[in-house]
Amino acid sequence: MTHRILVVDDEPDITALVAYHLAKAGYRVSTAANGPDALKAAREERPDVVVLDLMLPGASGYDVLAELRRREETRDVGVILLTARRDEPDRIHGLTLGADDYLTKPFSPPELALRVSALLRRLAAPSVSAGSTVTAGPVTIDRSAHRVTVDGRHVQLTSTEYKLLLTLVERRGRVQSRPQLLETVWEAQPDIQTRTVDMHVQRLRTKLGGHGKLVETVRGFGYRFRGAERAAAAK
Repeated sequence: MTHRILVVDDEPDITALVAYHLAKAGYRVSTAANGPDALKAAREERPDVVVLDLMLPGASGYDVLAELRRREETRDVGVILLTARRDEPDRIHGLTLGADDYLTKPFSPPELALRVSALLRRLAAPSVSAGSTVTAGPVTIDRSAHRVTVDGRHVQLTSTEYKLLLTLVERRGRVQSRPQLLETVWEAQPDIQTRTVDMHVQRLRTKLGGHGKLVETVRGFGYRFRGAERAAAAK
């Protein structure tokens, strides 16, 4: 089945450019020019990925992103922010709200298409590990259902947060550098905004609650999920 992409931007030229290149790449593309229409389209059309501008009439891209993540029917949709806002606080805010990727204008349409493709691969269920579970201390990951529980309580994660946690748990006890995580989780080159990793780790720790400390910062290197024996001791 062809993947559906929703492009949200109030600049017709940008919308047409993005839609053209994504359609050329084989995707089914729909568009919206403001916040309310974007949310309506996301609920009704159930896109796989939303390419979202931040400066929108009616509701900002931040508001749209927060609402997408709040609603059950749209919380797992992939979101790539595409915006003229280049400052780090804007990127951090977008990633904190749950964006999967962030691309600034002016941008390369072929690069955007590649990022959409990479995000769709991350959203797809892993075929090799399907049907199995992995447990590390209080954390249990059902890889076939993409379901995470902590002390038996279901934890709702975005697809990127899920893959980040799964990567850390599968490699528990071993330090993972930011470039390594970018290559594995985001399928990106190591020089692309390592701050992205930090913001997703921060969100992941928050969602793990009291067990967020199991994701350790190894200063100067990256992150590590505590080994099974240490995880059990931390309960």
